[in-house]
Amino acid sequence: MFSLKDKTALVTGASRGLGAGIAKSLAKAGADVVISYLSSENRAIEVVKDLKKMGSDAMAVKADSRKEEDIKDLFDTVISRYKKLDIFVNSAGTSSEEDIFGTTLKDWNYIMDTNLTSTFLCLKKAMEIMKEQNYGRIIINSSMTGYRGAEYGQVHYAASKGGQLAMAKTLARTAAPYNITVNAVAPGPIETEMLGKVHDPEKQKELTKKMPLGFGKVEDVGDAIVYFASDEAHYITGAVLDINGGMYMR
Repeated sequence: MFSLKDKTALVTGASRGLGAGIAKSLAKAGADVVISYLSSENRAIEVVKDLKKMGSDAMAVKADSRKEEDIKDLFDTVISRYKKLDIFVNSAGTSSEEDIFGTTLKDWNYIMDTNLTSTFLCLKKAMEIMKEQNYGRIIINSSMTGYRGAEYGQVHYAASKGGQLAMAKTLARTAAPYNITVNAVAPGPIETEMLGKVHDPEKQKELTKKMPLGFGKVEDVGDAIVYFASDEAHYITGAVLDINGGMYMR
């Protein structure tokens, strides 16, 4: 495991699922981890307890990643407590099962605000802080659908994830002069609550037929993010790491 000792990390959307798994991987590697959550306070408290058991000086902050004022308060809280931010992982997001025929403009805007606008707001603030430090590691938790398209027609979700990947590559160039790297992970289907929410058991069975290694675990994503956050990855930026069990090879 790559060491993140003495590093401070912030993970958005980390009260459950992939975000929680990522936070635990970072803590296991030695980082002090702040997690943000929107509504699941009890779950966030449980995640923090787990992080502290690993030796992390962890805390949870309620924040709506779609709201600029919430994001400012979130990052200000991190800096007030830890005086720095070494690692930022953008993991807040959601999905929905509608195809384009069932997607309303309200549905579209909700997914875009939750997945893409929130990424812009968070990365803008993270880069401002890291520019002043002349150091930082930014990792976007995106999706395989960002470059492959969605399996079952979730046009809004796929478009938002494609936007995240384009953002990562663009900001990698902007951030490089300030010793900041910007990378992304592109998971395929991972065993989380969202998998069950978006795909019913029959669709899950269909998906497994296309996956040589089957469904992934949250640790598979978390460990990859630890690598991107480590000093060993200092020369990697603008990269997208596929974590999909062989479902899509490019």
